Amino acid sequence: MPHPEHHRTRHVGWLRAAVLGANDGIVSTASLIVGVAASQATHEQVLIAGVAGLVAGAMSMAAGEYVSVSSQSDTEQADLQRERRELATNRKYEHRELAEIYIDRGLDPELARQVAGQLMEKDALAAHARDELGISEVATARPIQAALTSAASFTVGAGLPLLAAALASLEQLIALVTVSSLVCLIVLGTLAAQTGGAPRLIGATRVTFWGALAMGATAGVGSLFGTAI
Repeated sequence: MPHPEHHRTRHVGWLRAAVLGANDGIVSTASLIVGVAASQATHEQVLIAGVAGLVAGAMSMAAGEYVSVSSQSDTEQADLQRERRELATNRKYEHRELAEIYIDRGLDPELARQVAGQLMEKDALAAHARDELGISEVATARPIQAALTSAASFTVGAGLPLLAAALASLEQLIALVTVSSLVCLIVLGTLAAQTGGAPRLIGATRVTFWGALAMGATAGVGSLFGTAI
């Protein structure tokens, strides 16, 4: 009886962008808020800085992801176009090349040639893209998806410390934003690790450590200069 299999790799496209965006949103916005608050700024100034950081960060994440993933997509398309030309001009060599890949993976030479031939009859470009170039439907670059996911997740992540700052008094702001942001990072790291099938403790510890370090560094800078913005 066939049974359904749910592989973690199908999440890789949006998971990377979502985790990166949310983590950056929490860390950068919380660090900015804590740093500005430590410089003896007013509550209103802290919130203005936080909102500005959220908007700028979301736009930066979207643009950065779109440009970087578009570059990856351009490279993939160039490789695929080259492969199309090679299949059109020298199909026998491409068949031999694909068979050699399967031989290197452990197939008997005759069986490897049969497998390569049958796969190329069905979809030669897909076979070469997957086994020669390492390009698959699961891991292919999607610039728009990456950009929107990063921007949305950054906004959600940045909104958490900003909400804590809005609800806290100026005296409690640093402590409340720091603690709530670290809790959010623990939850984010745990969920990301669970979705990706990785150890949850390692995932949570990883993001929390770097988040605490960033907030501590910016608080130190704000306290050192002590100038209200």
